[in-house]
Amino acid sequence: MSAAIFGIPLALVTTSSFNTGLILEKRALDRMPALNVRKVAAVIASLLANPAWLAGFALMATGLACQVIVLTFEPISLVQPILASGLALSLVLSRLVLRERLAGAEFWCVAVMLVSLVLLALSQQSGPSGIARSAGTGPAVAVIVPSIAAGLLIAARPLRPRLGRHRSAATGICAGIGTGLLYGVASLTTKGLSGILTHSHTAASIVAGIVSSPYLYLLAGCSAAALLLYQAALQACRASILIPVSNVVSGLYFVIAGTWLFHEHLPSSPAKLALRLAGIAAAGLVLVVLSRQAAPPPPASAPPPPASAPVPRAVVPVRDRAVARAPGSHARRS
Repeated sequence: MSAAIFGIPLALVTTSSFNTGLILEKRALDRMPALNVRKVAAVIASLLANPAWLAGFALMATGLACQVIVLTFEPISLVQPILASGLALSLVLSRLVLRERLAGAEFWCVAVMLVSLVLLALSQQSGPSGIARSAGTGPAVAVIVPSIAAGLLIAARPLRPRLGRHRSAATGICAGIGTGLLYGVASLTTKGLSGILTHSHTAASIVAGIVSSPYLYLLAGCSAAALLLYQAALQACRASILIPVSNVVSGLYFVIAGTWLFHEHLPSSPAKLALRLAGIAAAGLVLVVLSRQAAPPPPASAPPPPASAPVPRAVVPVRDRAVARAPGSHARRS
């Protein structure tokens, strides 16, 4: 109980810092030239040269650092719903800061995402559970490696430069699923590193355990790839679509894969188990529905003026034109 007193507020600080940083990054990215993920060095240089983006990144990095600490003391089933509650904050900030609007169907889809996160929060275990347990190498590789490959393929596919910045909701869904998988893997590796902090008792053993752990290098690689792809997607898509989808996919992946890998128990109560399954099913269904929404119409622009206005010609009645062309018409008329 004493750990929860500090863990829950820290989780709230974590999610608030992380989502506020994303909105600040989005505002800075909208004022930058289009990012090309194939030119990694150029993308990194342009991001590091932008003070507004660096401010948002600092907030996001603070949230990630706090996440490592809070996962050391609290189980996934308690922390993840709190971390995912930052979705509501990101939606409010995207409306107030970025002036983004959701269409009717999109609004209800995002609302269902919030409901699914509430169901996951209500399904958490109230009793003690094992935390920060280590995962076996074989199961961890079997889950993490395919997830990284799928995340890279799904996230990079819709971010081709020729598509421009006017993307449909389906593009935001695709980019959100891919980056959500990558961030979910990063969360799993963070949980693995937090287990080293729990089981090691001296500073030397902690450092040795972290450096020798594959989780450190998986975390670095996944975080770098997810960050690069997420920035390109954040610039090309609406934050009010990308952020909820990425957060929900990351959260669901973390809950499902992390509970199995780290040997955390499912809810023993049938009612709480039903709530968790309902939350997972609702989130999956709404992703399918949202991906089928049409793209919002582009902003109306005034038509360009004609290159050269035609010279008006006098309108001559048909009968007068026939008389004028007849030979000797002037003589007969006179």
